Amino acid sequence: MTSGSRTKVVVAMSGGVDSSVAACLLHEQGHEVVGLFMRTGVEGVTASADARDPDPVAERHRGCCSALDASDARAVAGRLGVPFFALNFKADFERIIDHFAGEYLRGRTPNPCVMCNEYLKFGRLAEYGRAVGADFVATGHYARIDRCGDEYCLRRGRDTEKDQSYVLFGMGREMLSRTLFPIGELTKEQVRAEARRFGLPICDKRESQDICFVPDRDYARVVRERRPDSFVPGAIVDREGHEVGRHEGIAHFTVGQRRGLRVAMGKPIYVTRIDAKDHTVTIGSREDLAADHLEASSVRWLIEPPTHPLHVEVKIRYTHRPAAAVVEAIGPDRVRVAFREPQTAITPGQAAVLYDEDMVLGGGWIDH
Repeated sequence: MTSGSRTKVVVAMSGGVDSSVAACLLHEQGHEVVGLFMRTGVEGVTASADARDPDPVAERHRGCCSALDASDARAVAGRLGVPFFALNFKADFERIIDHFAGEYLRGRTPNPCVMCNEYLKFGRLAEYGRAVGADFVATGHYARIDRCGDEYCLRRGRDTEKDQSYVLFGMGREMLSRTLFPIGELTKEQVRAEARRFGLPICDKRESQDICFVPDRDYARVVRERRPDSFVPGAIVDREGHEVGRHEGIAHFTVGQRRGLRVAMGKPIYVTRIDAKDHTVTIGSREDLAADHLEASSVRWLIEPPTHPLHVEVKIRYTHRPAAAVVEAIGPDRVRVAFREPQTAITPGQAAVLYDEDMVLGGGWIDH
């Protein structure tokens, strides 16, 4: 798409600075912009980082999709003079939260942001875009879509600190040619500068947290609210299987967790395994967290599915530094990843995302 071509673009506007600048840039380029806000029934508040996360983002802020966010998004659309609609995705979002709770009860640690992008932004919202005759869907993600020969491909955002390509592998190949990431070439500082240039009052607005429906970072509370009869006490055991403590439910734990174990061993200990069948939590040393391979299922490829092993880099969580590995398909939607060097806290339920330098090849959900 060339700058200045008159195309219709639906923009996912969350009320934050990133999506607002994305809408402003597209409008400035002459596109017919329609602003869409997703009502999920979630109200965000300030929350601190989760001490249980083995690799937490340093700080989380107010959630997205609140009434205040809707007001901010509507104000930006009004400033641009473009149509704006708030879509009710509450029922769809409830299914994402239910899946989140179910994964914890299976001893897994889910990433609902990947699912939100796949099912809502590039699913339901894209469907709305098609219904109103839009040529493209646009979001404020820090990622890029490029031409790779005769195909389109997904690449990391230029701002390596803000890159969000990890949570986008689920968008699917069919959406690559119909999606725009207007801020993908910009840094966060440049985006805020653009917001000031456009005169947006939200130019210094704080960023939203990753998991908007858990503002207090108490994941177990969400699980208990959804599945009140599912919390079963169990044993905390060492690597030899000896019981060293008790717990109130596996939803309180994630692989790699160090704090909140309530077990004193005289040395740093971590959750190394969660067994949902017998409700057992295994603990061990940091060395016990290391593994040199994983298997992932429900794989979605953004390239033609490979028929031979590929040398790739793999991220096993959002903040993970990509690690060199060989990936091999072991089924229609399943892969095995062998790392060149052992990785720490490979966590079932998290996404394993595959890269060739800065290009996203695909991704799937870690089983073990």
